Amino acid sequence: MYHFIEGTLCSAPRGYAVLNVGGVGYQIFISERTAGELSHLGKDTRCRLYTYLNVREDAMELFGFLTEAEKEAFLLLTSVSGVGARGAMSILSALTVEKLSFAILSDDAKAISSANGIGTKTAQKIILELKDKLAKDPTFASAAGDAFGAPKSEEVGGALAEAVSALVVLGYPRAHVLKQAAKLKDRNLSVEELIRALLQTLGGQ
Repeated sequence: MYHFIEGTLCSAPRGYAVLNVGGVGYQIFISERTAGELSHLGKDTRCRLYTYLNVREDAMELFGFLTEAEKEAFLLLTSVSGVGARGAMSILSALTVEKLSFAILSDDAKAISSANGIGTKTAQKIILELKDKLAKDPTFASAAGDAFGAPKSEEVGGALAEAVSALVVLGYPRAHVLKQAAKLKDRNLSVEELIRALLQTLGGQ
């Protein structure tokens, strides 16, 4: 219903923010990370939150996000059976979108279960249901690479770019390939040599 709401920030206590839009104060539930970012803006600052209206039998709640990527991560998390809006916000409070993407793609249930109220079984279910979706999504695969300093696809040139593309075609997750490619970017190797080197490291994971 609401793609985003833009207005003047009245307050951002823990758990939610209040935006004044034309004299109407919208209470928008946010992650702790978003609350931290908003606290740096200060009161009466104009800001935009990308929003999702969660409709329940007994209530309607607005959830807000600083970026569209964070909103998309929220929607993916809530698509997993057993993960509600509050659980998704708890995960996004504990992990950035980048680190969440990497945790899912690398089967790191421990990182996901570090969020308050998220158990190991739920974390494993999130990985099971979202891993394939994220691996095929260039936005989240790139984000996962960013989390640990891997170069973005457009930053990898020449032979290394060809080697990365070849391994992605073979089915290796782009985030994993880019992470290993970062270790080889200063070596003067042919495409074939790079592919062999990458396969050796990927095979050991």
